[in-house]
Amino acid sequence: QVQLAESGGGLVQPGASLTLSCTMSGTIFASYAMGWFRQAPGKEREGVSFITRSSHKTYSVDSVKGRFTISRDNAKSTLYLQMNSLVPEDTAIYYCAAARALGLPIYGYEYDYWGQGTQVTVSS
Repeated sequence: QVQLAESGGGLVQPGASLTLSCTMSGTIFASYAMGWFRQAPGKEREGVSFITRSSHKTYSVDSVKGRFTISRDNAKSTLYLQMNSLVPEDTAIYYCAAARALGLPIYGYEYDYWGQGTQVTVSS
């Protein structure tokens, strides 16, 4: 079966960096557009960054633009999220997700598979 496994979360101080990874198994990674979502305590899930199958296009929401970079390595079936200049408002569970949809899907309902999430906590 298709599985997505995130890693790389943790507790960091404001201003620090983290890199999240998401490895896909059970299917052909390159056939899916990918995205990172997050959910903070008491808040709805929100999309963060998205990337097309070939990495031709990426998109990040305004709150992380310039700080977060999404990338992928299709040979390794792995998605990444490089997070710099972290702030307390970035604290959340981060989920990776895979979409069969063409183009660059940015809404949660467009995604077919989800990982279990990894906790990122930014606190001094």
